[in-house]
Formats: sequence, C-alpha cells, structure tokens
Amino acid sequence: MDRRAIIRFTTLLFFVFVVMLLSTAIGGVSYSPITVLQSLFSKSDSISVVIIRDLRFPRALLGFIVGAALAASGAAYQSLFRNPLADPYIIGSASGAALGATSIIALRLSSSMSVPLGAFAGSLLAAGAVYFFVNLGRSRSLVHLLLAGAAMSSFLSALVWLVLATRDQNAMQVLAWLMGNIAGKSWGGIGTALPFCFVGFIMLIVAARALDAFACGVEAAQGLGLPIRSATLWIVTAASLATAGAVAAGGIIGFVGMIAPHIARRFVGPTHRVLIPASALCGGLLLILADLAARTLIAPVELPVGVVTAVVGAPLFLFILWNYPRQ
Repeated sequence: MDRRAIIRFTTLLFFVFVVMLLSTAIGGVSYSPITVLQSLFSKSDSISVVIIRDLRFPRALLGFIVGAALAASGAAYQSLFRNPLADPYIIGSASGAALGATSIIALRLSSSMSVPLGAFAGSLLAAGAVYFFVNLGRSRSLVHLLLAGAAMSSFLSALVWLVLATRDQNAMQVLAWLMGNIAGKSWGGIGTALPFCFVGFIMLIVAARALDAFACGVEAAQGLGLPIRSATLWIVTAASLATAGAVAAGGIIGFVGMIAPHIARRFVGPTHRVLIPASALCGGLLLILADLAARTLIAPVELPVGVVTAVVGAPLFLFILWNYPRQ
C-alpha cells in the first residue's frame, strides 16, 4: 500500500468514527459528542446512558457492520463477474433471504431470532443451490453462474409474493422487513450479524489475490495458474456468508453493496488487499448516514433505511456510471 492509499484509508477510518459519533448523538434528544463518549463507558443506568449505550450506539454499530458486509461482498462480485453492476444479491441471496423470512412470518413463528435465522438460512440455501446447479451442468462458466442467479432470484421472488397472496394478514410485517430496517435493533442484532459477516470478510481478504486475477478476466486468471473452480467456490461462499449475515440482521438494503466499491476504488485503487477493507469502510459509512437520515428527515416518523438508500443510491449510481469510462 503506497503512502497516498494509507492517507486515504486513514481518512475513511476517521470519517467512520465521526459519523458514528454523530449518529449516536443526534436524535429526538440530542447529546454532545463528549456526553456520548462518556456514556459508552459509564456503568450508570440513567436515561441518557441507556439511550446512548443500549439503543443508539448498537444501532449505529449494526448499521456499520451490515453496510460493510454488503460492500465487501459487492466488491468481490464485481471483480469475480467483471461487472460494475454486480451487487451482493446477484446470485439470489436476497430472494432466498426474503423467502426464508417471509415463510417464518407467514407461519406465525416470528420472533427476535426466528426471522433472522430464516433469512440467513434462505440466503445461504439460494446461493448454494445456484452454485451447485451450475457445477452439475455442462457449462461451469461465470456467465452461467450469473444467469442462474438471475433465474433463481426471479423464481424465489415469485414464491415470496405467492406466500404474501395466500397470507395477506402478514403482508405489512413482511413488507417492513423487505424494505430493510435496522430500527429497534440492540446488541442482540449485532450478535446475529457479526460472526457471519466477520468470517465472510476475512475469507474475502484471504481471496484478495484471486480477485485481482479475476478482475483481469478468467483467461488471465487461468494463465496465472489460479484454480478457477475452487477459487470461485471460496469467493461465493465468503460473499454469501457476509451477505446472509447482513440480510438476516437488516433485511434487504439495496445499492450500498453496489455503490460503495466504486467509491472505494476512487480512494485506494483496484488492488483487493486494500479495496475490500476500503469498500467495507465506505459501505458502513454510507449505511450509517442513510440510517441517520431515515430517522431524522421527517421525525418523529421513521423511514425504512432501505427506502433512503434506494432514493439516494439510484441517482448516485447513475452518476458513477456516467463517469465510469473515465476512471
């Protein structure tokens, strides 16, 4: 990592710290940054300490974890498929998670743990089914993996709406989850997401050289002696774990995993040893800002964070695409 990349990476870390502090401080009742820092280490049970330590800070931290996992997975898929439009949900993870969560809610088995577990299981099963279906077929190319993921997403999305049509009394609860939301999450939500997101992130860091090779094309990767099938399986498993953990905790939050890697590339370049962590920082930063906007723009009404990321993310991504050939 050159000196310029180190400075930019450090700048990203600083912005994450500042934005997380602001997100914890701002709300219906606002606090000073000093009060926030004191409350985080306080053993008191006063109202301000409970609000900061047990409600706002865990929510901001969960937003960072979810955004970071989605962005790291998005960066990996963009290089694996050599597709700037790739996102963490590209091989069916989101639709699988949606079906898993919807099924739990429709069967009236929903609880603080059952819905995230259903989403996690559905996400992993969908991604695994796509990968193994492609590998059992005659063609095992990345293009076929991409197409199979699109087909699986459409199929599972149809099943989600079928469940909603037959269990319409649960529609509002399902739609709230589908729009993406980290409101009301505490330290338990972090415990749900962190292990899987962390393992997936570490696996992606380990695969950094393989991702560098894939970014140059499959033929180039083969020429470098990269075992294509095992490397693809490793990357898909890592990205699916991180995505499943993020979706289980926060629902389906769009655009963060697609946009953050493009922003990170402008900061630190295309080398994945640096790009994956930088994408994670950018993704976490974006989602914390989106959640802050979701709960303050039309307060006291609180928007789903997925609505904010979509409204802001779509124009931003169009701007990135407009400038993409000049990067």
